[in-house]
Formats: sequence, structure tokens, C-alpha cells
Amino acid sequence: MKKRIFIGAAWPYANGSLHPGHAAALLGADIIARYHRLCGDEVLFVSGSDCHGTPIAVEADCQGIHPSEIAKKYHQEFIETLINGLKFSYDIYTETTTKNHQRVVQEIFSALYRKSYIYKKTEELPYCSKCQRFLADRYIEGECPICRFSNARGDQCDKCGTLFNPSQLLNPQCKICGHQPEWKPSEHFFLRLSVFHDQLKELVKKSKDWRINAKNFTLNLLKETLPDRAITRDIKWGIPIPLPNYEDKRIYVWFEAVCGYLSASKEWAQLKGNKDLWEKFWIDKSAIHYYVHGKDNIPFHTIIWPTILLEYGKLHLPDRIISSEFLTLEGKQFSKSRKWAIWLPDFLKQFDAETLRYYLVVNGPETGDANFSWSDYQVKVNSELIGHFGNFIHRAFSFVKSNFPNGINLPDASSDKEKEFLQLTRKSFSLVGSAIKKGQFREGLHTIFRLTEYGNRYLQETSPWTRIKNNRLEAEKSLATAVHVIRNLAVLIEPYLPITSERIRQMVHIKLPLKWKYLNPDSFTVSNPQPLYKKIELSEINRQQRQLGI
Repeated sequence: MKKRIFIGAAWPYANGSLHPGHAAALLGADIIARYHRLCGDEVLFVSGSDCHGTPIAVEADCQGIHPSEIAKKYHQEFIETLINGLKFSYDIYTETTTKNHQRVVQEIFSALYRKSYIYKKTEELPYCSKCQRFLADRYIEGECPICRFSNARGDQCDKCGTLFNPSQLLNPQCKICGHQPEWKPSEHFFLRLSVFHDQLKELVKKSKDWRINAKNFTLNLLKETLPDRAITRDIKWGIPIPLPNYEDKRIYVWFEAVCGYLSASKEWAQLKGNKDLWEKFWIDKSAIHYYVHGKDNIPFHTIIWPTILLEYGKLHLPDRIISSEFLTLEGKQFSKSRKWAIWLPDFLKQFDAETLRYYLVVNGPETGDANFSWSDYQVKVNSELIGHFGNFIHRAFSFVKSNFPNGINLPDASSDKEKEFLQLTRKSFSLVGSAIKKGQFREGLHTIFRLTEYGNRYLQETSPWTRIKNNRLEAEKSLATAVHVIRNLAVLIEPYLPITSERIRQMVHIKLPLKWKYLNPDSFTVSNPQPLYKKIELSEINRQQRQLGI
């Protein structure tokens, strides 16, 4: 039965280039979207660039330019990186600077304000007398009161994920000038999180398809009554408050960015020529909503956004939370300031994007913190992706092309060995599909690779290159079985490695559209067999390591 699937991938901050850690957190969303489309489901996969907030304002201040210039530059770079490079199949990738997004956010703000879920309150906030301004979030840094991380920002600790107010920071300093702030009164708008504390707790307890890190982290936050949170800031870069006399304040990014899931859906509907089309994904109770992000975004997707949805009313709540852990680089945290990073635009100029998609699944932060190592990347790509997967496909295709240029047929009568191989292939569709739906991407990919491992053993045992000398029919049967499995691999691998799927389809003439089901046996021809990937040389790895100084 056809399902309606909404997938919201986290919106990256448009204040700097993306690195593999960002890709690792977001890749699962594309895998899910591609899988459900192959199943024939209605899919709406949305995201965009988060162009407001203090990270961009701080970066603009450092460069002496307007924040919009920073946002525009990186938004275009993200499109090139995520869509053209990594082949993320968004139905819409937008940005938070659109008039549509501003209108939707202001509508939500106004609705919650009318219902008294948003209220005004004056609080003491950090003020830098040297810079002569209030220090919103990333304009102030200090020591985390929970884990004592030394570079916690004014609203959240990036190390332990705790949300707090700037007054809780230890040894606070102005991010721009290093001056110790004083405290002055400022009126702001607050979101009533406390009102829906019990409903949120019930939502989390009943959830069956949240990753355990998201569930445990959220339940820990809900052990005590949630404090109401300020949703406006003393800055001029962002969405204006839809009330008079607040020209120097803006709706803050952590409130407005999550509203982007709804605003992007409405923008998509408008582009489709039916402004109400978004409703079938957001009002239909049978729809399934996935949210995919890194663990630093957990509270915004499990606390903030569900609260907004409950207060706004009648819109679908999160069903499946897919939150990744952190990815480090050669054992250390990615850092722009310390120049300890791999920037994706640079990576994609030098290496095949499919190799990164593969590596971030098999060695990504799915169930725990993971590490990107250049040497490990080389080993896994060369020995696993090329040595096992690519080698099985290339040698089967090459031998068929050389010896059966007019095509081969899969016979009706097969031995137990062929039947076992084909049955394993047929069974893989349900196993891989089940793993993807649960966010167990690595397990799904391992299932696919078990097929290729079986295929390599199968070819070794049946030895068609030897049999063809005295039993051409048996050799044809072995090769036809292998090629038929590879035809199915083109479907199974598509959510993970879409360009690989396309390369296989072209060589063995599989017609579109693909469907997530076992392909029936047929006669096959193979055209122009080519290696799927280029081997990664040690000299390339050494060059990358030297750039990091290792």
C-alpha cells in the first residue's frame, strides 16, 4: 500500500563550507528518500540553508561584510556540494531568507502569541560595553556549567549538548573583542515549553522508531520541568518580529529554522502549482515523518519543534528520529579555526563522491562517535568497495562481454548453488528495506555486500573461465546467474550509491523506472564494461595527510 513519507534533513548553517561530519549526519535522509521512492511511496524530502542567526552574523563581522553575502555564498556552495556533488535527492532545497519562509514563521509566531504560548519578559542579558551591543548566543563564549567545555556558546554546549541561558556560562567573554560582559535588562519573547512537558514525555515514551541516543537524551532533559526559552535576540539579522516597536530584535534561529520544515513544504506545494498540496503530508495521520540530523540537533527536533507543532495544532508530530553521533578527523574534532578539516568542495574535486557515501555508511557515526581516517578510507574503498563489490561486477561483466557478446540467458533449471544465490538475492530486498526504514543503514549495506561476497565465492567455485573450454552451457549458467544478481544489485544499491546504480544499469541495459522488487530473470547483454571506481593511490592519501600536518 502506497505511503506518504515526509523527510526533514537538518538545515546546515550557511557560515562556512561543509565537512564529512555534516554529510554523515545528513546522508541517511537521502537513503530513506530514495528507498521509499523505489517502493512507490509519495515522498516529500525537504531541507535548506540556515541563513540567519549569530554564526553568520559573527562571520560577517569578522569579514566586515553584510551577513547576506555570507549566506548567499554558502547557500550556492551547499547546492553544488549536496545536490550536484553527493547527489542528495531533495524535492526542495531552499533557504531561510525567502519571503515564503518569513511569512510562515511570522504566522506561527503570531498564532502562538495569540494563544499565549509566546509571552514577553524582561531579563538580564550580557552586554559588551566595548562593542556597544547585547551579546546574543555565539557572540558570547565561556565554560559549560555541566561538562566544563571551554568553548561553550551562549545557548548550547557543542560538546555535551546541554541547552542553557548565557547567564549560566562560567567565565563568559565577548566573542568579538574578548571583553568581559556586563548585564543589562532587555525585553524578549519566550516560548512556553513547560506547558507541554507531560505531552512531550508521553510522546517520547511511546516512540518506537527514535534512535536510542535521541530517546535517552530527550528523556533526560524531561526529568525536570522544561524551562521556557527566549525565542528572540538583540540582533538585526533574521526574521522581524511581527509586532510594532521591536525593530532592533529578531526571531531567533533555533525557533525559525525548525519552522523551515513546514515553510519548505509550502514552498514546494506552490512550485507544484497547488498551494494546498503540503497538507496531505502534514495533516494525514497515516503519513510517516522522518527527521535526520546530528546529535547536537537532538533537542531542537525532539523538544522545540514538537512543542511548536503541539501549540500550533493539528500538524503531524515526528515519528522517526534519526540522529547521528559525532565524526572526528584523525581522532580530533573538526575545527575551522585550527584548520583541522576536510572541506567537501575540495574533497569532491579529487575523489569520487560515491566513495565518500560508502565510507560514511560503513564507518559513520550511526551508533556511536566515529573517526574519519585517510588511511582507513583508502583501505575500505580499495579492499571493500573496489576489491569485493566492484571486482565481482567487473569480472562478471567483462567475461560475459568477451565470451557472450550477443547475450546470455538464465536457464529455468538450476543447481542448488544457483537457487541458493538467487534466493539470497530475493530475500535481500526485505532485509535491506527493513534496515533502511529503521535507520540501520550500515546493516542494510552489509546485507548487500554479503551478496557480493557470496558472488565472488560463487564465481571462484563455478570457475566459468575454466568450464567454458569444455562445457559452454555450464559456464553460461554461472555467468547468467551472476549477472542476474548484479541486475538486482543495481536496485538494492541505489539508495546508498545512486551513481553506482546508474553505472551498472547502463552496462547491463536496465530500463527505468526502478522499483524496489526482485527483477524477473531475463536474457542479458553487457555493453562496454568499465571498472566502477578508480583505485585510491597511496600518494593521494599522503598528500592529504601532509595538508593536515601528519
